[in-house]
Amino acid sequence: MVLSRKIALINLTKESVRVSSIPLDLRRTFLGGRGINMYLLSKVYSKTLDPLSPQNPLIFGAGLLTGTLGFGSRINITAKSPESGYLGDSNMGGDFGAELVQAGFSHLVVTGKSQKPVYLLIRDNEIEFRDARSLMGLDTVETQRRIREELGDEKIKVASIGQAGENLVRFASIHTGMKNAAGRTGMGAVMGSKNLKAVAVRGTLGITISDPKHYLRYYLSEKKKLMETKWVQALGKYGTPILFQYSNTMGFLSVRNNQWTTIGDQGYALEAEALEPYTTGMLSCFGCPAHCRHRYSITEGRYKGARGEGPEYASLGSLGTKLGNLDLEHIIYAVDLCNRYGLDTISTGSYIAWAMELYQRGFLDQEQTGVPLHWGEGEAILELLHHIAHRKGFGKILSEGSFAKKQLGKGSEAYLLDIKNFPIEMTDERLSKSFALGMATSTRGACHMRSRPSLDVLGLPEEVLKKIYGGPVSNQLSSYAGKGRMVWWHELFNAVTDSLGFCRFLTIFSSPHAPSYRQFARLIKLATGLNLSVKELKTAGERIYTLERMMLIREGLSRKEDTLPKRYFDEPVPEGPAQGEVILREAFDQMLEENYRLHGWNKNGVPKKGTLRRLGLDNED
Repeated sequence: MVLSRKIALINLTKESVRVSSIPLDLRRTFLGGRGINMYLLSKVYSKTLDPLSPQNPLIFGAGLLTGTLGFGSRINITAKSPESGYLGDSNMGGDFGAELVQAGFSHLVVTGKSQKPVYLLIRDNEIEFRDARSLMGLDTVETQRRIREELGDEKIKVASIGQAGENLVRFASIHTGMKNAAGRTGMGAVMGSKNLKAVAVRGTLGITISDPKHYLRYYLSEKKKLMETKWVQALGKYGTPILFQYSNTMGFLSVRNNQWTTIGDQGYALEAEALEPYTTGMLSCFGCPAHCRHRYSITEGRYKGARGEGPEYASLGSLGTKLGNLDLEHIIYAVDLCNRYGLDTISTGSYIAWAMELYQRGFLDQEQTGVPLHWGEGEAILELLHHIAHRKGFGKILSEGSFAKKQLGKGSEAYLLDIKNFPIEMTDERLSKSFALGMATSTRGACHMRSRPSLDVLGLPEEVLKKIYGGPVSNQLSSYAGKGRMVWWHELFNAVTDSLGFCRFLTIFSSPHAPSYRQFARLIKLATGLNLSVKELKTAGERIYTLERMMLIREGLSRKEDTLPKRYFDEPVPEGPAQGEVILREAFDQMLEENYRLHGWNKNGVPKKGTLRRLGLDNED
């Protein structure tokens, strides 16, 4: 049964494993995935917990419905972040999560540090420690191949780190397959700090659900509705790169570290259609009806022989326009290098863009960087990727991420666009006020996946928005009205989708016709027998988000950290369709207060005692 999956407490220092059941009450209150991960992390989270210490737990958590036939089978990986120094959490697709639950486990809590490099082998309720010394120095793709070869099983799913994780690059990622990544917040560095090279899983236990006949009928009905939406049809044909065109056309793309927000007609070189000559097929994650991942092959030219998956929209922006780089083949190759090294493409692009702007403004010169950091300098970008992953030369400084501010000198911090010590991503939020607020209030720092209300781009009728969000919301992208409510709603909703294992793109996140709470409740009932109302699901999302907020409060963070880079407030967009757009401080503060009020937090962003009591989080006060 879905609810019979276990949690394994794994101590690498002692090479011990303790397995236990997950209480039903914990399922009802935190669901699974991100929710239970946060519950587990909160038990040890403190201001003094060193992210790279053996005491920092690395938590793998499959969603409550991961592995069932549905709308995604995702997994969250959680720890205190070595990149920001605060809350760390990353969501990963592919097949790994489904394989983990078919091996009998829902959550893994890994603590300690192994004396020698190891990998974990998990097979049908059993966990084994295996020597990984022969795997050290290998990239993420080769590591997976070697493990399957060693074990003689091509069906084994592997989550591994590459050289970046081994070398404790603060923004190192964990990868499975060719490109699926737990990319953000440096979970790969946490894994590397534990001398854990990989987790290999093979499950043959299958998944028994509560009411298979009615589950299948309901799923097929909802799937049909979803697949008829224009959004999912476009996603299946073009993948996430379709979003690049919208960002460029509307003027919220990051260009040269957010100095501009569009590349105008030059955008055709990086739009989804430009990928078609390289595409050899489309793939999906386990159990997903939408095939949104490109598989590509470069058959001639400088990068002949390169094969892989992607690139996603976020990577096109981060290693493309953000760096002034409009060479698609170069971007594809750079993304593949990041995937193999185990580097988060978003953070990697952000830190290189920071260095490039410092170079532009005279803070850095070639004697310091080792390579000319001119915008769009392709070979310099590739050399930096190698150096960052191996902590060599100037790459050693950049491998420290936001913590490199001290090494780069006074004044350098002004050009790293970050929130809560975590860098802004591949977009510019000065046009879209809801996007801006969501970045500011995100519990893991500058992050579009915590709350971004993509529906805001569609300009839906305001009566439709009111029905969705339960109150008045403007349908103008540049308006501040109701956007605090919109972001609040998605903060709760996204916490629920992550806790169920649903793909964000197959929910109301992107289309008003996609599944939401009502469909979630029905699927949970038919799959698990657990009867949760829409209200209870919303409360679970609120509980998870508020618990994350309380961990930040322990760090001393509050309203003053829920802000944006100065460039957003002080520098209007200089050109393009968003020309003149800027964030007005007073209007931003009003959005922030609306968001806090709906959360039940005080004006300083601290959850009120009554809110904590209502959510059963009294001990977090």
